[in-house]
Parts: sequence; C-alpha cells; structure tokens
Amino acid sequence: MPQSTPFLSRRHALFAGAAVPLAAAAASLPHAARAGAAMTGPAFPRYHRTRLGGFEVTTLLAGSRPLDEPQSTFGMNVSPEEFAEVSEANFIPSDRSLNFFTPTLVNTGAELVLFDTGLDADGILSAIEAAGHRAAEVDVVVLTHMHGDHIGGLMQAGSPTFENARYVTGAVEHNHWASAGNEGFENNVRPLEEQMTFLSGGEDVVSGITAIETFGHSPGHMAYMLESEGEQLVLIADTANHYVWSLAHPDWEVRFDMDKAAAAATRREILGMIAADRIPFVGYHMPFPARGFVEARDDGFRYVPATYQGMFGEG
Repeated sequence: MPQSTPFLSRRHALFAGAAVPLAAAAASLPHAARAGAAMTGPAFPRYHRTRLGGFEVTTLLAGSRPLDEPQSTFGMNVSPEEFAEVSEANFIPSDRSLNFFTPTLVNTGAELVLFDTGLDADGILSAIEAAGHRAAEVDVVVLTHMHGDHIGGLMQAGSPTFENARYVTGAVEHNHWASAGNEGFENNVRPLEEQMTFLSGGEDVVSGITAIETFGHSPGHMAYMLESEGEQLVLIADTANHYVWSLAHPDWEVRFDMDKAAAAATRREILGMIAADRIPFVGYHMPFPARGFVEARDDGFRYVPATYQGMFGEG
C-alpha cells in the first residue's frame, strides 16, 4: 500500500524552515563541540537527619563495602535455590550485595551521643563533619557491641578519636571481649576503659536513651530505645543485618551471629515488638539512610523504608 504524504500546515512549515538556521547556529557556538560530562559513579549522601520529639537523630554513612557470594554470610541454612528465589522476588541479585556501616548521632539538646564508630576513624570523622559536627563535640560514645566494624573508629594514630567523650557499653559484652584476646578490642577498646561505664538491659545512657538486651549476634549485644516527647525509635544495631534476608526470613542463619539460635530468637522478639507498636528503627547495616519500619508478614517481616516521617520539626 503506498504511503500518503504527511500533511504539513503553514505553521509547521515555518517552524521546520526556522529549525535549519537555528541548528546551524547552535552548532557554531563554542560549547557545541564539548564532550558530555564525565561519569562520576554511584554515590550516597553522607548523613540523614530527622527529629524525634526534642532530639535530633542523624544517621552517618561511615562507609560501604560490596559483598560477593552473599549466601556465604546470609541464609547459610537454606538451599541456593531458595536463596536465589527469594532474592529475585525482591528485585536484588543473589550473587552480590552492598553492606552499609551506619553509626547514629543523637543530639538530646544537652549531650551529643554517638552510637558505634564504623570501620575506621577516617570514615566516621568525614561523616560527622559532613553532618556539621566535630569529633570534639561528642559527649558520649555508645558501643552496641564490639565487632570490628563498630569499634574501628575509636582510635586514630594511637589516640582517642573523640577526645572529650565518655564511653558506654554493655557489661556482658565488655567482659566477653576483655578475656578473648581479640586484637581489635586490645587496640581500640582497652585504652579507653578508664572512661567507660557498663550497662545492663533497662539502664539509661542518658535520659531518654535506654539499653535493651539483644544477645545472640554477640554475647552482650545491645539495642537502644530512644524516647522524647512521646516519640520512640529503636536503634537495633546488628539485631538484623539485611532488609530482606534477615527481616523477611529471621530464622536464616547469619555467619557473624555468634550464637545463631539466640540471634534468630532475638530478631523475632525485637522485630515483633517494633512491628506491633509501629516504632521506627535504625539498622546499622540497612540501606542508607538505614531508617524504616517493619510490618509483620507471613512468617517474617516486611521492611518499610522511612520517607518524610520525622521531617516536620523545627530546625
């Protein structure tokens, strides 16, 4: 079938005619021959700040690390087929993942409290400075537990990174590592023991910040409840370490859980509590900015990333 000639109105003809000299003129401009801007690669912001009652809560991206063969870390007790099926259903690859390291800075109005310190001093310092603070302003450093990616930023060139801070950690956690002969503990924690206070579950770091025993990932692992002006948020630390493989499947074994059965039971208990009470949480290894909610679903939990909740306060 022969094609008909397209209808061209007088107006279209005028614009078509004008396009030729305009295109020629554009080509003669100095910038026309420039190459496109250079690719700079994927990136994340370094901090994210919200309000919780009278508190400011800032999550700090102290570093990230790609992980190949994630089933060597997550879901160790399920088949590769099941791991791949769950991953595909959640739009994530089964052969690689990205691990985030997210300390949290809480400004109570009276004290600046830092939870965990990342892999090294450079990472945590750059994130704190990006957020508009300085290491010297930190009043309290809380260690949720003493794995290397939580204590690695405590010291810098043999001196305390947070020169004006006091330190708080769980008594059970400290006592385990103090007798374990662990190099990270000896280099980073032991030099600070004289400035350290030890807590049990139910005790306060400062007013409005209470320790919760969440043993399993490590012998004395702690989560922390923040409460201000009737609002709550739980820092779960490493109670759950992946938003799918740990939340949707809390019984999947995680390589770094030192007591795997206890860690799974703790996950179910803590996630069940914050789901039932609709409390927001921060997870140290969750996708940055590491803040969200959980909903009970099937035999596990669904991760609901936070959006603009907590953004309505002044300041």
